[in-house]
Amino acid sequence: MGPIKVNVKWSGKKFEDLELDPAESVLTFKTQLFSVTGVEPERQKILTKGGVLKDDTNLANLNLKDGHTFMMMGTAGELPKAPEKKVVFMEDMSDAQLYKAYDIPGGLENLGNTCYLNATLQCLRAVPELRERLQKFSGRTGQTADPDVSLTAALRDLYKDLDTHPDGFSPFVFVQKLRTMYPKFAQIDNETKSYSQQDAEECWTELVSVLRSQLKNGSGAGPSDQSVIEQYMSGEMAVKLSCDDNPEEPSTTKTEPFFKLNCHIDRETNYLSTGLKAALTEKLTKRSPSLDRDADYTRTSTITRLPAYLMVSFIRFFWKADNAVQAKILRKVKFPMDLDMAEFCAPELQEKMRPAKEYLREVDEQKSMVAKKNKRAKLEANDTAMQVDGGESSGDKKEGKETSTTDHPKSPKVPELDKSLKEDPGCNPSGQYELCAVLTHQGRATNSGHYIAWVRKRDSDDWFKFDDDKVSMVKEADIEKLSGGGDWHTAYVCLYRAKKFP
Repeated sequence: MGPIKVNVKWSGKKFEDLELDPAESVLTFKTQLFSVTGVEPERQKILTKGGVLKDDTNLANLNLKDGHTFMMMGTAGELPKAPEKKVVFMEDMSDAQLYKAYDIPGGLENLGNTCYLNATLQCLRAVPELRERLQKFSGRTGQTADPDVSLTAALRDLYKDLDTHPDGFSPFVFVQKLRTMYPKFAQIDNETKSYSQQDAEECWTELVSVLRSQLKNGSGAGPSDQSVIEQYMSGEMAVKLSCDDNPEEPSTTKTEPFFKLNCHIDRETNYLSTGLKAALTEKLTKRSPSLDRDADYTRTSTITRLPAYLMVSFIRFFWKADNAVQAKILRKVKFPMDLDMAEFCAPELQEKMRPAKEYLREVDEQKSMVAKKNKRAKLEANDTAMQVDGGESSGDKKEGKETSTTDHPKSPKVPELDKSLKEDPGCNPSGQYELCAVLTHQGRATNSGHYIAWVRKRDSDDWFKFDDDKVSMVKEADIEKLSGGGDWHTAYVCLYRAKKFP
């Protein structure tokens, strides 16, 4: 039986020639009436011969004819209003609108082999404390200004411009300041007659050195003569030097600051932790005062302070004498999304960090338990829905089988930090880190190829890929593919930030 034409009387009005398909449900018919009367389906009472239509009534069994008239009772609510703003579909958005809708930050134009600089600036931009201190910097970019002051002011202005240009910006002024201050970044390739490609890690080191000298604290959050770099991006280590050729020679120990940790790569290096361990224990040759000759020494470094932001540099380039070029080690070295640095620290620091480390471990375990519980509940709900669709009624479910996703375990008690950690706001009190930025290189040598920055979106598992002025969103799985082993983008610098602690 096909659709028929029916009439409906409601509130002194008559709606004629409404199409009704007896094969459809009563709810479908009510929805149709809602569109013309404004009476919501749950408030409708439709009268016909035999009484009130129920939602589960089979219309085909009523043997309705063309011209049948229903009586409807019910009060109309406020009709849906048209949206105040016109709906704009993704395919109709401009690049600027898309960037704003997805909160995508701006990229940096490539001004001739400046991808090494663009990638470095985007990674450093992931440090909010650095950006906040830059905003307070009062220096100017005038030609008569001190070069360090001028370069720092140019970076401040560049980051401000990036905040207001989500579709990309040209770093022209900053590039000119950098090349003036460091002529090596202004080198011209003899063959192409254009600016040469440069080493991003070297650029990173030079910039951090300038910012360290210019961005003094003066905020009351630490020693007034300490810079934001020293407070948040610098650690300390105890360095012990022992003579291998004469064990009786007294060893020496001194404290040194560090602004990065190296990951040495050889045939045995498969993981970041292995490379870090190798870099913290090194062999060297120097003059022995006890033997009065050159001797072999072991240099052992143990971390005594961890910074809030930890830079790790992969030593992938080495000088290949036969070809007179900087060759690249393509070996795959896996780096973790979550990094535990406790094993590289002095025993005293490990003990101080233990309460915070245990607290964060318990928090992570609870999050994992809740996620598994919610996943299990969702699977059970889907199974139940399939059973109902298959003919079982909801009453056939066993009582108490449903799992609530709102039952969260009690949060662990926040421990009291050691006084020395509490009074050091720029340190990492737990030794636990999460990856927040990766600088990658694609190519076979430092003076060629391409650099890209990959930066984690704050409080999210999503990442931004900064390929100069082309910015896109990627997932964590894309970051895990950057460990090397081929000609794809390979991690060259990793930036870790301390996990949040109350």
